[in-house]
Amino acid sequence: MSEPIEIQLHRSLAEIAPADWDACARAGDGRPLDPFTTYRFLKALEDSGSVGPGTGWQPQYLTAHAGSELIAAAPLYAKGHSQGEYVFDHNWAHAYQNAGGRYYPKLQIAVPFTPATGRRFLTKPGFEEIGQAALVQGALQIGEQNQLSSLHVTFCTDQEVEIGREMGLLHRTGQQFHWVNEDYADFDEFLATLSSRKRKNIRKERKQAQAFGGEIRTYTGDQIQPEHWDAIWAFYQDTGSRKWGTPYLTRDFFEIAHQTLRDDVLLIIAEIDGSPIAGAMNMIGREALFGRYWGCIQDHACLHFEICYYQAIDWAIANGLRRVEAGAQGEHKLARGYLPVETHSLHWMADQGFSDAVAQYLVAERDAVAQEIEILTSYGPFRNTTQEDHE
Repeated sequence: MSEPIEIQLHRSLAEIAPADWDACARAGDGRPLDPFTTYRFLKALEDSGSVGPGTGWQPQYLTAHAGSELIAAAPLYAKGHSQGEYVFDHNWAHAYQNAGGRYYPKLQIAVPFTPATGRRFLTKPGFEEIGQAALVQGALQIGEQNQLSSLHVTFCTDQEVEIGREMGLLHRTGQQFHWVNEDYADFDEFLATLSSRKRKNIRKERKQAQAFGGEIRTYTGDQIQPEHWDAIWAFYQDTGSRKWGTPYLTRDFFEIAHQTLRDDVLLIIAEIDGSPIAGAMNMIGREALFGRYWGCIQDHACLHFEICYYQAIDWAIANGLRRVEAGAQGEHKLARGYLPVETHSLHWMADQGFSDAVAQYLVAERDAVAQEIEILTSYGPFRNTTQEDHE
């Protein structure tokens, strides 16, 4: 392309036309591949005050333009802490600060509070390489001009890692547990692929969960009513206060979600006499169901497994989705059909000595992650004919 690429910085998504952003996010026609990078989702975070002043997530959205055409965009934030990222760099921050450096603010290209892999360098079709290169160069220039410590790109794709590494960014891996739909007709067909011991355990858990004394219902789109958000907010506050101290999302986020995100949301709620007592919020992509928030106001045996894992599998099978991504962490997911997969992030450190030290650490960490995934996969729940004969 002979036309020069211009980079622009935006303090608010309101400065960017929704159609232009979603053309880069490829979210204009039908269900988006990644619901988290749509204009409506990121705008809900901003308009609700979940990101912005006082949150440690200050929007600095990047766009790349070829003439008058917006060809690429990235959800960039100036971060005042390392919370809500799920690729933890607390040790890096401590080491940098102990050496006399100032780690915060740093730059983060990410979807806030969302450990789900997706494109972080949003480009219109045909502009993938040039768009990502322009956005990376723009972010690095911002970091250097403002004497910031680092840039982090979290939960990016394999293809973005390849381009990022060619541009000198450091590559980090992690792991999550995903369930993969092998064109199952129903849950029983999925169960048939597991070892007999795991099948029995899952059936036992589902039976225990279903005995909680009520019904489990699913809601999406116009089925979702304001009172459902009241319940999800109560569940979210309970879980958030126990895990993070202060929940990341504000109440206004759920109000906005009711207006703009209902078609992207699946709520799975356990009710007793019509009153919600536990539930989970999921986001729906074109190929995957993304489990996000779970909570309860009553404890019942195995209800968490049923709502977050088994009901999600049921819904994915019924709706032809390829995967269920159940969020960060949790080796307990392995026994329930969720296998370990690699996740990826890219990093740049302004200080060359510190960058060299981090690069050495990442080599060892990548090896450890790969070995752990290999070991965990070998302990997976799926049938092994030889083992099955001895059970």
